[in-house]
Amino acid sequence: MRIAYLDCASGISGDMTLGALIDAGVELAAVQAGIDSLGLPACRLRVDEVKKAGFRATQLTVEHEPEHKHRHLHHIEALIAGSTLTERQRELARRIFRKLAEAEAKVHGTTIEKVHFHEVGAVDSIADVVGSAIAWDLLGVQRIECSPIPTGSGFVQIAHGRCSIPAPATAELLTGVPLASFECEGELTTPTGAAIVGALAERFGPLPAMTIERIGYGAGQKDLKHPNILRLVVGETAEPATGAHSDTVTLLETNLDDATGESIGYCVDRLWQAGALDVSMAAISMKKNRPGVLLAVQCRPQDADRIAAVIFRETTTLGLRRSVIQRMTLPRRSVTVQTPHGPVAGVVATLPDGSERFSPEYDACAQLAAANNVPLETIQSLARQAHGTK
Repeated sequence: MRIAYLDCASGISGDMTLGALIDAGVELAAVQAGIDSLGLPACRLRVDEVKKAGFRATQLTVEHEPEHKHRHLHHIEALIAGSTLTERQRELARRIFRKLAEAEAKVHGTTIEKVHFHEVGAVDSIADVVGSAIAWDLLGVQRIECSPIPTGSGFVQIAHGRCSIPAPATAELLTGVPLASFECEGELTTPTGAAIVGALAERFGPLPAMTIERIGYGAGQKDLKHPNILRLVVGETAEPATGAHSDTVTLLETNLDDATGESIGYCVDRLWQAGALDVSMAAISMKKNRPGVLLAVQCRPQDADRIAAVIFRETTTLGLRRSVIQRMTLPRRSVTVQTPHGPVAGVVATLPDGSERFSPEYDACAQLAAANNVPLETIQSLARQAHGTK
């Protein structure tokens, strides 16, 4: 299995993460194209090779026109929805921003809809988060792991005033994440860095047994006495590449016989936005011969309470069945193939016998089909041919 390991010896921030991803081989032009589609004011990504305490690293800087506006979550989600990002890239970006919104809502005693983003709603933070989501997708790893995280010490000045480190939102985002002891004056881990880790990392601990493929180094903005660097290690684990990966997920189920189709459909949309791994519905027969719907949702264990809250809020259910299950997933990677009508993104899965199966993304195929006035099946077939599969 292809994995990525974040070695956060000097903490983590959004720009350090994106810098490390680009240093590990993700194309800057591809990330920039996705950022451009957000419609942010003259936002450009600049990378420079720098040295931090004698070690080489890539430093990413977001250059943009000055602006004096703050955004709510729905403003940022609208930017993401109107972009040219793939559905997976949108989902990763939304998941990170949702984590940020939940943390901000909790520390300020409000709701995620009313959260007023300050620093993380600025152009550079949006570019860091969305750019990282794009880059993680392009890197094509099946799992992200992370070291314990140092936060730094002292105080930091934020929009709400002077706060001790870690800042309130950062501390909330790091709940359940193992922290590392490191006596360093200043902020080492930012809210965007903590949100990326909290939303995407599946395991925390030492560097796992793996064969290293490449290493990327992302530089922090500050020059400290130690190397202010985030190291990203990419490689294959000892697990056979053609074997299915097993992990644990939470399954939430409920039977609905008094909810409208519109409310269920709306709930499903909200569940995807909240980071559900899978949502399905099945027709069932319930008491008093009533037709009903079985709503089943798979999610990460750490997201179960938040996902359950969405179901309770958006449906008429009075209770949920909650269970922990093991699932098996095939190793996969994201690719883009070229067809006579344009590029099509898709996913390549490796089967247990070592053969590969390519699945073109529906959204990408549908857009090309509509733009070229050809049947959807034609685009899908051409995409499979371009990859060399039927």
